[in-house]
Amino acid sequence: MAIYPTTEQVGSLMAGPADRPVVMVNLLRFKPRADAPDEGISGEEAYRRYAEPMRTFVESRGGRFLWIGRVDSQVIGSGGEGFHMIGLVEYPSREAFLAIATDPRVQEIGVHRAAGLEGQWLIAATTVK
Repeated sequence: MAIYPTTEQVGSLMAGPADRPVVMVNLLRFKPRADAPDEGISGEEAYRRYAEPMRTFVESRGGRFLWIGRVDSQVIGSGGEGFHMIGLVEYPSREAFLAIATDPRVQEIGVHRAAGLEGQWLIAATTVK
């Protein structure tokens, strides 16, 4: 399970509607124990060291956190049972998302994300017109 997108995935994201907000559906799986620089704590705790400042940064750029919750069961299908948490984050546009994701501040706090995440699915969704 990956924690960073491929070049092709970024291209696919940017090919979507440029004139509308995009909601990123984050499906997260945490490591039992975090890697450096967060040794000694759980993967979820390390990820929170990233998520809290990330939320502030995203909101300062016009984004908003819509919902965050724990996965407690999968009702239909298979493959999602390995995720621990889901978050829905809306960005003003795909371009705004990419600018935030590649900002040096996000790269700096991203060490905690990498230390805590075992894997992630990140799915871009746009409102149906």
